Amino acid sequence: MDKKKIVAPLICHGHSRPVVDLFYSPITPDGFFLVSSSKDSSPMLRNGETGDWIGTFLGHKGAVWSCCLDKHGLRVATASADFSAKLWDALTGDVLHSFEHKHIVRACSFSEDTHLLLTGGMEKVLRIFDLNSPEAPPRELENSPGAVRTLAWLHSDQTILGSCTDMGGVRLWDVRTGTIVRTLETKSSTTSVEVSPDGRYITTADGSTIKFWDANHFGLVKSYDMPCIMESASLEPKLGNKFIAGGEDMWVHLFDFHTGEEIGCNKGHHGPVHCVRFSPGGESYASGSEDGTVRIWQTGPFDHAEPESSTANGPSQGVKAVVNEVTRQMEKALIVDDKTTFAETTIAN
Repeated sequence: MDKKKIVAPLICHGHSRPVVDLFYSPITPDGFFLVSSSKDSSPMLRNGETGDWIGTFLGHKGAVWSCCLDKHGLRVATASADFSAKLWDALTGDVLHSFEHKHIVRACSFSEDTHLLLTGGMEKVLRIFDLNSPEAPPRELENSPGAVRTLAWLHSDQTILGSCTDMGGVRLWDVRTGTIVRTLETKSSTTSVEVSPDGRYITTADGSTIKFWDANHFGLVKSYDMPCIMESASLEPKLGNKFIAGGEDMWVHLFDFHTGEEIGCNKGHHGPVHCVRFSPGGESYASGSEDGTVRIWQTGPFDHAEPESSTANGPSQGVKAVVNEVTRQMEKALIVDDKTTFAETTIAN
């Protein structure tokens, strides 16, 4: 396979500390969105296609380790080192509810039906909160054998996948019984778990290995050794014919799913890559790094000439309800580090 010319990514500034998690919404009537979490305590919402900044969620008092959007793109959930998980209105930036924990919260995930929020962290406890009754006590499942690193739903919210920070393996909880029923064995701690949109594959990253598992029978489908320790991996969502991985070498690697051959390598980050995710249509993918930037890379060649580099807008000081102006300025290199209040947006129908 001939390697195509690498096009410079959109560079999304705004975070002042390392970016540790990324999450794309599905495609909605208003497009799709990208939320990023960082050790700077201020998650950010962006246009998923352009990388254009929409707003910053203000309220956490510690590093935010995990973030996710519901399938409608209307609510955001975050998990933080301030011993809380928060539910946010994605349109206004308001905190809808704060779920208090007794220790650092490392992971959160919306259920497929969006009615439940799953959290886990250093307490080694999985909690399921009913978002229709957020004040009600959560349901607690069988304790994790170690501090929780990642969480994901599977099988129409009947199964939960979870990995630990201090041991290998991905454990499966049966939601009906609340017990661990199976473990997908890995040699190292699994730092990334992703379920493909069609529910066919589970993608995991553990150490210098990327694995793909059958999501129904849980057999190992493919396992590829990587050139370095990889923190995150993501499978292309439409064709499933390629995957990306990022890690300690600061590069974002593109591989052929069927052969494991490297077919692209994107260089530009100035620190280890902590998270990578494909966009819901597979036409681009995002990476977050120790250098505090989010970069959005095109999967295929552009249909028109591109400049050598592009910079998506970061938050500008004193912004309030300025999405239209942001759109007009999106091709200018506006890089401002000051955090602002969340920009209220009006989405054209």
